[in-house]
Amino acid sequence: MGLLPRTAADDTSDPGSPSLGATAARGAVWSGVSTVILRLGSVLVGVVLARILSPDQFGLYAVALTVQGILMTVADLGLSAEIIRSEEPERVAPTVATFGLISGTSLTVATVALSGPLATLLGDHRAGSAIAVLSLTLLLAGVSIVPYGLMLRRFQQRELFLISLVDLIVSTAVTFILIAAGLGVLSLAIGRVAAQAVSSTLQFMAARVRPRFGLDRTRWRAVLAFSLPIAGANLFTWILLNVDNVVIARLAGATALGFYVLGFNIANWPMSALSQMVRSIAMPYVSRVKDSAGALPMLTSVIWAMALPAGVTLAALADPLVHVIYGAKWAPSVPVLAALGLYGSLRVIFDLFAAYLYALGRSRGVLWLQVLTIVVLTTGMILMTTRHGIVGAAWVHVGASVIFILPGYLGIIRATGVRLGALARACLRPTLATVPACLAALAACHLISAPVIALLVGGAGAVAVYLAVMGRWLLARVRQVRGPKAG
Repeated sequence: MGLLPRTAADDTSDPGSPSLGATAARGAVWSGVSTVILRLGSVLVGVVLARILSPDQFGLYAVALTVQGILMTVADLGLSAEIIRSEEPERVAPTVATFGLISGTSLTVATVALSGPLATLLGDHRAGSAIAVLSLTLLLAGVSIVPYGLMLRRFQQRELFLISLVDLIVSTAVTFILIAAGLGVLSLAIGRVAAQAVSSTLQFMAARVRPRFGLDRTRWRAVLAFSLPIAGANLFTWILLNVDNVVIARLAGATALGFYVLGFNIANWPMSALSQMVRSIAMPYVSRVKDSAGALPMLTSVIWAMALPAGVTLAALADPLVHVIYGAKWAPSVPVLAALGLYGSLRVIFDLFAAYLYALGRSRGVLWLQVLTIVVLTTGMILMTTRHGIVGAAWVHVGASVIFILPGYLGIIRATGVRLGALARACLRPTLATVPACLAALAACHLISAPVIALLVGGAGAVAVYLAVMGRWLLARVRQVRGPKAG
């Protein structure tokens, strides 16, 4: 894909640029605002859908979305990361575009052909048509790798926000129109494809690129050598996030999966926003900051100070939250949400650690950690789901994260020169401050019988207590993030 002349937004790629910290901070602000607003919009749409659809229908779409989510990661092939980190993105872009087109087309054709068997494998053949329709997003994603990577490289978070907002509007409008027409679960799949088509087009416009394909024989091996391990690690990350869906669909059925996915989605409300911010900012920031090993504890402390209280508070308020927002028919999701709050917080930190390692070119360590974790997680899911249902599956995520994934990342990171003692000290104060915030939320749930009031009082109390302890500390850390210059 050919590029137009460089813009001012590309100036931050200059290793000598003094504005890297400020540019990344502005990008982080836009990314944070974007994900919060878009997450609120998605939540509102999800609430309406949950009240319209039955848990069984919700579970069918979750089966299809599981397949699409895993394959979407493969379609990227880790190529967007090559655009972000390359010193000559203009020269590698045609090669990246060619690989993206090949990947997206191949996966779409294969998924359409195998949609029926895939649905049956996951426990419900009725999801086959939705899987086939959603496979079209793989082609669209593969084609738009270059403009998406360039926008991340240039910290164009404002433009990405606007594109995502249009995506949400198109998806919602098409979905509800088709639901009203009686298409049921297929409406969600068609709405997603329509939105992906619009957002991919807008990415080309915002990045100011045009489609152009080619294969640079002097570079394609290096591109794949860097990108494929990232693609593998990303694939395993998605498998880690979706292996529970596969196991539950097979062992407990679509209805149980519907309850589980709802609880999982609620736990990921703030986490998805934070993870998106981490993924969009951390890698370009770390890859060009002078002292990346020294910057990681500071970045981790800021992200942990937001992720931990959000996850723990959601878990503490699980019962009133589910009853108020979704209704009593979704009550089986409450214990799932209560278990997954801490896991959501840890997942954000894992995303940060992975981005840090990718920026240093150490993707293979992440890949092997993901491979081993899948074995541990799958085994635990099968055992616990059989014995304890969806609640057991939720606790497997927590246990695997604390006992296996976190120590694994810390071991890899230590080899890059990061001092684990400094990392632990950076996270100590946010961890301690979360305790009284959590107690405030739990007290509200215990003392107030009305779910709406318990939710409002518990949430407000937790936020007030936490900010009273951590407000100044957070502001000081954010100012530190803005300070480093590019190396």
